[in-house]
Amino acid sequence: NWSGSLIVASLTGAFGSSFLYGYNLSVVNAPAGYIKKFYNETWERRYGFSMDEGTLTLLWSITVSIFAIGGLVGAIIVTPIVKFFGRKCTLVLNNVFAVAAALLMSLSLLAGSFEMLILGRIIMGVDAGISLSALPMYLSEISPKEIRGSLGQVTAIFICIGVFTGQVLGLPEIFGQESRWPFLFGAIIVPSLIQAVILPFLPESPRYLLLEKHNTSKAEKAFQRFLGKDDVSHEIEEVLAESRVQRNTKLVSIVELLRTRAVRWQIVTVVVTMGCYQLCGLNAIWYYTNNIFSEAGINRETIPYVTLSTGAVETLAAVFSGLVIERLGRRPLLIGGFGLMVVFFAVLTVSLTLQNTVHWLPYLSIFCILAIIASFCIGPGGIPFVLTGEFFQQSQRPAAFMIAGTVNWLSNFAVGLLFPFIQAGLQTYCFLVFAGICFAGATYLFFVLPETKNKTFHEINQAFAKRNKVTLEMQEMNHYPGERKSSEEQESNFTSPVDNGETKKGVV
Repeated sequence: NWSGSLIVASLTGAFGSSFLYGYNLSVVNAPAGYIKKFYNETWERRYGFSMDEGTLTLLWSITVSIFAIGGLVGAIIVTPIVKFFGRKCTLVLNNVFAVAAALLMSLSLLAGSFEMLILGRIIMGVDAGISLSALPMYLSEISPKEIRGSLGQVTAIFICIGVFTGQVLGLPEIFGQESRWPFLFGAIIVPSLIQAVILPFLPESPRYLLLEKHNTSKAEKAFQRFLGKDDVSHEIEEVLAESRVQRNTKLVSIVELLRTRAVRWQIVTVVVTMGCYQLCGLNAIWYYTNNIFSEAGINRETIPYVTLSTGAVETLAAVFSGLVIERLGRRPLLIGGFGLMVVFFAVLTVSLTLQNTVHWLPYLSIFCILAIIASFCIGPGGIPFVLTGEFFQQSQRPAAFMIAGTVNWLSNFAVGLLFPFIQAGLQTYCFLVFAGICFAGATYLFFVLPETKNKTFHEINQAFAKRNKVTLEMQEMNHYPGERKSSEEQESNFTSPVDNGETKKGVV
């Protein structure tokens, strides 16, 4: 079922979107010392004196964390953009932000302006906020339900590849030198241009074309290209079945979605999974990595190369998840990932606390770090994006991704803001906080999350109907308010759009 167009669309979309998100998470680590020196020299040239350590730390913290603020803005504005331009065109147009950000950041040293670097980080965050909503939405709508999970994991895989690429390019032999660090940010242009050149030649989401643009002809052609077959009548009928249910509805707003009783537990589940995705402690792991490797006796000059093992493990675990998700399902991978993180966080806490008393414990700490990263990427690293695309009907999906994106970026910002205080107060015991969050997330998902593997959007909706305490009829009325035909008419007729704008009736 993996047609050429489907493969190219997923790889190109992810390379210019989620890859850049991962890349920008890690790209600031290697040149941090050089960038701080640039900040200080610029300040001294302007004002005639060096900035104090507190001001320098504040500027650097703003540079790193402002990326999340930009991401929040992108997540908020994505709904009207994908509604007006469509999923694919949103991804293409989003490259304008990436190119602008790359130019600002890469030319900041030449211009002698650290404000350009900070502004570029904000704009790059906007790009990430839009792409992390638009890309999963696009992938979930172009893929057959049999491989929807595997295709959705492409987002997580390319995030990991982006992190790993940022680590590799930051090595001293490549761009990790004082005179070359602007090239680390200029490299962002390459994936953006590749996506901008290739993606326009691929079809728009067929579900978007059929349900929102009412263009049956283009939707049929899109299905044919993505599925690699001429007869797509079954897929068209499957989408039209949803269209018949929601023919009287319009795209719902966030407020309307939050007030809809029929999707209450879907929203709560998305909020929990997205919150745990950022609050589970992986950022704390990155913070501790260099220190733990140093305590294990690894030479400080060698640590950047050893750190590559974390990016490699992350990538391999994400690929493994993509290969097995359609066999094992979303539920066991997500719950199992959080569960394993609880175990390894507990062992890591003991190891870090006692590592000065037993000579081999630092090596156990290294193992725990790699195991936590692998556990995260097997399930929690990508499945939350897949579930957000699967839980909601077409008219609700943009608002749902806006909610998921807002929770994601607010949680990201909270971790960056609060973790230094948690670490200062609890020292190595800070990992018990993250173990508690992972345990709470796994427990909630064990009792609430249904398996969505190989199910249509309508079947997934039915799985939540009992928990939402609504009948199927009430569910449809809550989802799709408006004048409804009698049940007899609904059973015998449906309306489907045609190219010339007229409508025709068909017998079910």
